[in-house]
Amino acid sequence: MGPARLARQPALGLAGITLVIPVMVVLAIGYGGPERSLLVLGPMSTFALPAIAMIAFWWNDWPGTILRPPLTGLLDTLLVALAGVLFTILGQAIVLHLDLRGVFDPDAGPAHAAIFPDTMPPAGAVFVAMLEITLVSERWPLRGANRFAGGVAAVALAWIVAIVLWEALVARAGAVSPGDFAGALTCIGTLQVLFYVVYQGRPFRSVRSFAPRLFLANATVVVGGVAAYLLPRACGAAPAAVAAVAGSTIAAGLVVGMLFEGWLDALMPPPRARLAALLTVAGLAAVLYLALKGYAEAIRFVRAEPEEWIAYVGLNAIGAGVILHVAIGHRWPFGGSERRGSRSARPRRRARRLSARRTRAGRSARRAPGGGRSGSSPGPASGRSR
Repeated sequence: MGPARLARQPALGLAGITLVIPVMVVLAIGYGGPERSLLVLGPMSTFALPAIAMIAFWWNDWPGTILRPPLTGLLDTLLVALAGVLFTILGQAIVLHLDLRGVFDPDAGPAHAAIFPDTMPPAGAVFVAMLEITLVSERWPLRGANRFAGGVAAVALAWIVAIVLWEALVARAGAVSPGDFAGALTCIGTLQVLFYVVYQGRPFRSVRSFAPRLFLANATVVVGGVAAYLLPRACGAAPAAVAAVAGSTIAAGLVVGMLFEGWLDALMPPPRARLAALLTVAGLAAVLYLALKGYAEAIRFVRAEPEEWIAYVGLNAIGAGVILHVAIGHRWPFGGSERRGSRSARPRRRARRLSARRTRAGRSARRAPGGGRSGSSPGPASGRSR
């Protein structure tokens, strides 16, 4: 975040909440109530999360950048929604069997391959694998690919990893229940958000060697996430309850680390700011969980559990809203005109690139024999001056 935006915190984050809340409401209750929204929009929005990561972290918000704001975010959001529907159909075909009624009808039963709850764990596995490739593994093994091909390849690789894990651990061997699989994934996602959104890669980025850094980061996130899930399970907590707490923590981490990015760093030294961020995430997660739990317990759920809806609201309804507003929408209309990919910023970037090229050319000319003034061997700068 630039200094100008940093100076506008926390007002910038508070303004963003006014756009995050409508997205949360639509996803949480917009499909005919909380449970019906969970049954249909839950899997769809989960399958859409890898597309959000691809557009935000790989494609730098293309194809929305071909338009002016606010159409930038609108085009990307429509693409994300379409990807969510198509990926849901693909996931249904892999896990169950293809039946469009089971995709869009919350009253569909097993005969019509209802997408909830069976497709939720593999959908979450795709997103967690996508974040593991993109953030934790620093795009390895796709670092050499261009951003468009690399983004598509990252999504494809995440799908492969998710399907292999699902088939090996849940579908065929049955060693892990779907609930335990989903709960462990949610806890891994919690550590991904804490380390790479709230702490921006700390402490792993202090390890300079690439291979040891990736090994340490992946081992910490995956093993730590599984351990964070098994500990409350050993104490008797249900899988859905653990996932609900983890989902609330992910939502809080995204709010603190993205929506209010840089605010605490501007108020206090880095060590204290990191501690304050962790405490703020914990406090906000507790508030979100208790508020959502109080609302869910007042509603009658038939096919789902209240805790499953709480986890869904934290992970998808709030989390997706924050990512869409900050990473894809670039805080429009509150973020100013200097947004990545906006047309108003392109001339300034082109001017800076041209100035940098001229500077490098001038340095090359001065290093050449005769400082680039020799007629027999003109440097790039002298060649342009002719």
